[in-house]
Amino acid sequence: MVLRLGIPKGSLQESTLKIFRKAGYNITVGSRSYYPSIDDPEIECMMVRAQEVPRYVEDGVLDAGLTGYDWIMEQGAKVVEVAELNYAKEGLRPVRWVIAVPEYSKIKTVKDLEGKRIATELLGYTKKFLKQHGVNAEVEFSWGATEVKPGAGLADAIVDLTETGNSLRANKLRIIEVMLTSTTRLIANKEAWKDAAKKKKLENLNILLQGAIAAEEKVGLKMNAPCTKLDKVTSVLPAMHSPTISHHADPDWVSLEVIIDEKKVRDLIPELKRAGASGIVEYPLNKVIP
Repeated sequence: MVLRLGIPKGSLQESTLKIFRKAGYNITVGSRSYYPSIDDPEIECMMVRAQEVPRYVEDGVLDAGLTGYDWIMEQGAKVVEVAELNYAKEGLRPVRWVIAVPEYSKIKTVKDLEGKRIATELLGYTKKFLKQHGVNAEVEFSWGATEVKPGAGLADAIVDLTETGNSLRANKLRIIEVMLTSTTRLIANKEAWKDAAKKKKLENLNILLQGAIAAEEKVGLKMNAPCTKLDKVTSVLPAMHSPTISHHADPDWVSLEVIIDEKKVRDLIPELKRAGASGIVEYPLNKVIP
């Protein structure tokens, strides 16, 4: 059994490769090759633009792949959505497709787009969205530099991808509607999903990827504490569950281990020290499996 897996080429590429490494899979991408190597004989990778992954998965060229929810919706692809990979850090965090117009425009709502010209890369879904709102507008495909088109008089509005909205504001555009929020998805071909071996492989892959994502914003802490200070130390310890407590050879001391959010560490360590903990060690995590 070999699982043919589509790895998104482009903006999602580096974040995807990083998460795969943390999940335990080393993928090596050649400078010109579209077939990277992976240290798992049961997986064969192919580099494909995220926009094309749903079509190749639906057609059976690929058994599975990673892509955005937006491109699944754009193509209306009939695929199995195995999992959502919601990674809060840069690369795989949620993004929004928004309708934006010039700051000076009289367009305030979707209804005001009647008879207007709209530029976007998300052509099919935009047409569907406008139809659902009873709006007839001219929607044209944008090959790039979408944000400058309203200012240049080439469009009345745009539908574009944004994370923070900073780029839109820099181009003197304002958002009138959030059309779609998209996250990265692991998808599978329907026939491949019926194959017991491929389904199990994908489920195993998902468990490891989700574990790697969960570990991205967490760290482990180890420390020692005298038994007389144990209650005080544990009272300041946030944890996914209760901290692990191990006894020392010295009956008056214990060791504690806990997993916490990385952003809390800088405030927590001084408090632990004051509570009586010592020998505090912070260490990174590769995977956290709930």
